[in-house]
Order: sequence, then structure tokens, then C-alpha cells
Amino acid sequence: MTPPKPASRPDKVSLLRYLRLFRADILSAQPARLYRAWMAEFRTPFFRSYLCNDPALVDLVLKQRPDDFPKSGRIGEGLRPLLGNSVFLTNGEVWKRQRRIIDPAFEGGRLRDTYPAMLAAGQAAVARLAPGVVEMESHTSHAAADVIFRTLFSIPIEHEVAAAVFDQFRDYQRTQPILNLAAFVPLPRWVPRLHRRQTRRTAHAIRRLIERLTAERMAAIRAGTAPDDLATKIMTTADPVSGERFDTDEMVDQVAIFFLAGHETSASALAWALYLLATHPEIQDRVAAEAQVFAADPSFGNLSKLRFTRDVFRETLRLYPPVPMMVRETTQPECFRDREVTTGAQVVLSPWHLHRHERFWSAPDDFDPDRWGRDETRACARSAYMPFSAGPRVCTGAGFAMVEGTLLLALIAGSFRLQPDGPPPVPVAHLTVRARDGIYLRLSRRVVSADRHG
Repeated sequence: MTPPKPASRPDKVSLLRYLRLFRADILSAQPARLYRAWMAEFRTPFFRSYLCNDPALVDLVLKQRPDDFPKSGRIGEGLRPLLGNSVFLTNGEVWKRQRRIIDPAFEGGRLRDTYPAMLAAGQAAVARLAPGVVEMESHTSHAAADVIFRTLFSIPIEHEVAAAVFDQFRDYQRTQPILNLAAFVPLPRWVPRLHRRQTRRTAHAIRRLIERLTAERMAAIRAGTAPDDLATKIMTTADPVSGERFDTDEMVDQVAIFFLAGHETSASALAWALYLLATHPEIQDRVAAEAQVFAADPSFGNLSKLRFTRDVFRETLRLYPPVPMMVRETTQPECFRDREVTTGAQVVLSPWHLHRHERFWSAPDDFDPDRWGRDETRACARSAYMPFSAGPRVCTGAGFAMVEGTLLLALIAGSFRLQPDGPPPVPVAHLTVRARDGIYLRLSRRVVSADRHG
């Protein structure tokens, strides 16, 4: 089972203290009542913030009236030096135009086209592993970055520019909390921000490297020599409304978010999935058995043989959603559960709370992949499960991420037996849900029977 929610949680906590606790240990920071509440209000001298667990409110904000609840500009303050005007930060018509260009690259048929590159990255990740104690988060970060570069630009992580981007991003990652004071308190621009100068310097270095890759690809497209990968697909797709394509600067913004979202979230989820398998050996053995059957023909068409492995990954996303909270902003007065909400209020939608909410899930803190085969789970998942957000702003790469996570989990667990090593990892909020001091596992090679393909 996953670590239980601490019995000593405070019932009340100020917003600023809550944010500090959240960044130090997500699990222990949460007042127990938030796992039962339909809504909670945080008050500050500056504004009101509302945590909404009521499915009707989540549906209102994300699906029914998403244009009335845009992303807050303050949320992206720390990320804008890297992401510029990317689809992750924009709203309104700009965002809609960007999605019209990006979405076709991630349609179902394209997944089959990108799968060989994804499989090659997974096999390379397994080849880099060796028996002994391994810090898994660094390994899954390497593997996820390799997937992104192979599928986006047809280059492996060992490529000079890809390796440089990855190295720079490791410096950037832990300076950026998913929640920060700037997101909740409108500080003047002259107030110093923690890590601001170094963060900007690293972001600019990453963008220069991405600009080099993007410019080279633009030239290859003009010359007719570009490979048929995700970057080429996105750069050659015209907006069906305006007929416009991304220019180089716009493409740099989008590549930055593809790398951040596609690499950081996948690395987080895969590391937690491997930890959960290590602490549940009977479940691990079931995944390994399924993986070894799949290994006889690891083709895209045979991914259906990894049904239980997919449920393991799905259950990991429930317990450790990479993005634990999303923040929107009201643009007009609202009424939430008979409570007046003013313009400019922050609306917090929390997969972390919804996925462990006591009113929806049976044994919400248990790691139980078999729950996904039960009708009750499928019913509550429709209203209380959103690891990739929901509505028009649902992650465009959700299908890609599910294939990637399931595949890499099967390849690693099918090749190595995993055991925990050291104290249980403590989940904290950086760009995604990470372990405060890493996730250490002891690996030993699995003995595969000669008739595994029979």
C-alpha cells in the first residue's frame, strides 16, 4: 500500500504556510478534510482562492465554460522565460490557433508512426541499466528525454544538441516549483524572485539550443530532406482557419513545452510506477510475466497484450499525478456551491485531491491496479480522474504518454527485478511530483525461461 495520509494533519492552515508545506511534502501538507470536501476557500489580503473537488464545478471550469476560466498569467511567471508564448501558457484565440496546428501531429494514426522511435528509446533505456542500486528518477528522466528527441527530431539523446538540452534542463528543473508565491500573490516586478537570474540564464541557453534544432529542421523541410517525425508534421501543418504555419520563433516555444511536458511528466510517472512495483512484488511479477509475452513481438499492434501493465500505469497516475494542481482564474462574478466568487479569484483544480478523494474511491490510498477492471472505478473515473486535465485543454499528448509509460514500464520490469532500497521516497512539488531525495531501487536481472515465447 502507499503511505497512509498522516493522522496528525492540521485541520486549518494559512495559504502561505500551506504552499510551503506543499513544496516540502505534498502528502503531509494536505489537511485531511480536503480529501472529503467538495470545496475549500483560502483567504489572503489580496484575493480568494477556491479548491474545487465538486465534479459539477470541475466540469463547469474545464468543459462547459473553459473560455471564462483562463489560465492565470501569474501561474506562468516562472516558466515564461523558457516557454515563451507556448500553448501551455496562452489563452483564447491564440491558444485555439496553436492547438489547431499541433493536434493533428498527435492523432491516433500518428502514434503508430512514432512507435518505432519510442520502442528504440525504451530498449536503449533498458540497455543502460545494470544490476545494483539505481536512482530511478535520473534514469527515467534520461529515458523520457530520449523518447522526446527520437519522436520529435529523429535524434537520440546522445546527439550533441539533445544531450546539451537535457543537461541544461536538469539544472532548470528543480528551481521551478509547480506552485509558487507569484502564482498566488501579485508581487511587484521589482521584488526579487528566488533563483530568477540563474533560471533565466538556463532557460535562454535551452532556447538557443532548441532554436538551432528548429532552424535546421526548417531548412531540411525547404530542401525536401526532412524526416517524417513530429517536428516535421507540426511545422508543415497549416491552421485550417487562417492558413498560417508556425514560424521559427513560435516553433521554439512549442518545442520547449513538448520537451518540458513530454519529458518531465513521463519521467515522474514512470519513476513512481517502478517504485510501486518494487514495493508490491506480486504485482511486479504479473507485469513481468505480461511483458515477457509481449517481448516475443513488441510491435504496436501487440500493445493490447500489456493490459494489466497499462492498468498499473493508470493507477500510478491516480496516486502520483505528475501535475498535482491546475489553476484557473475567474473573469466575471461566479457562484460556486451558493458562495459568491469575485472576478480575479483563483480556481484550483486538483488531481491530487480528486484522485484520493474519499467520496469517490474505495481504499483511495491503496495501490490497486485491479480496481480498473471494476465497474465502480470506471464510473468514478469519469468525474474524479484527470491526470491529463480535461475538456478542450486536455493534454494533446495524453495518448502518446499512455503508450510510452506502458511500454517503458513493461520493458524495464520485464528485464529486471526491482526492490526498494533505503527509506520511502517523499513526494514534493517541483515542475512535477518528484521524490525529495530521489527514488532508489535495487535491480537484479530476471531469469527468463527458454519457453517464454511458447
